[in-house]
Amino acid sequence: MAENNDPVWERKILEKLALEAIVEQRRRRRWGIFFKLAALVYLTVILVYAIDWGPSAERLADGKKHTALVQMTGVIHSTGDASAEHVISALQAAFEDSGTAGVILRINSPGGSPVQAGMINDEIRRLRAKYPEIRLYAVVEDVCASGGYYVAAAADSIYVDKASLVGSIGVLMDGFGFTGTMDKLGVERRLLTAGKNKGFLDPFSPQNAEHKAYAQTMLDEIHQQFIEVVRKGRGKRLKETPEMFSGLMWTGGKSVEMGLADGFGTVESVARDVIKAEDIRDYTEKANLAERLAKQFGAGAAESMANAFGRFSVR
Repeated sequence: MAENNDPVWERKILEKLALEAIVEQRRRRRWGIFFKLAALVYLTVILVYAIDWGPSAERLADGKKHTALVQMTGVIHSTGDASAEHVISALQAAFEDSGTAGVILRINSPGGSPVQAGMINDEIRRLRAKYPEIRLYAVVEDVCASGGYYVAAAADSIYVDKASLVGSIGVLMDGFGFTGTMDKLGVERRLLTAGKNKGFLDPFSPQNAEHKAYAQTMLDEIHQQFIEVVRKGRGKRLKETPEMFSGLMWTGGKSVEMGLADGFGTVESVARDVIKAEDIRDYTEKANLAERLAKQFGAGAAESMANAFGRFSVR
């Protein structure tokens, strides 16, 4: 029977400990390699989305006749895919392509910024004048309301589905008032301004009748601009009623009766039957990750303030 100070026994213990240390080292090395590879894959994915790789093969100009498609989906605002920057850039590329037989603007939007919608409307009219041989058709899917219709009104023709929602020709300014909550919590508002109207529509102060009246004047002015855009775009096709500019929406079927739309159609049917070019090429541009991060950081403070104080919206 070996004693505890037996050199053979001690050597076996040391060998076992050394072996376990080597196994543990290899295990750590394998996990290290795994995490490094995972990080490399993650960074590669980020770079793929962040880098603008240029036009897709679908957009390369080859001179072949085709229908150019531009999609405007979601709320129209400066930091999204439906921003004026991205929609206008895509429309310009579509009109400039020598193979474009006609342009379809597919719209599925509840509205948004009147400024962004107005910029798109103005650019459509400019492009139509510059390229009179190329017609632009708005094709509505689920919804084309408010700012979405503001854009559609600039098209040569508007096609809808019979169940689409169309209209909402009006303007709103939304916000919140917290004075009642502050009173219950015992919170005192201390607002200092230089300029008596600098606290315009401050949500933490009681509503000022003069400020409310001034805001309503601005709303009415923007609403009138919207109405004139619709009248200019639709012309004699429009069958005006007292409710047409009240902010109501109608089905696609009713919108055709009212002259807000011209007929029923889809992207495929308009390309095939109206433009006579079944080859559809998508020119839609989307913000890459780098652009989105830059815009979100740049617009973060402004967005927060807009949410707090209220903002105009054609929706």
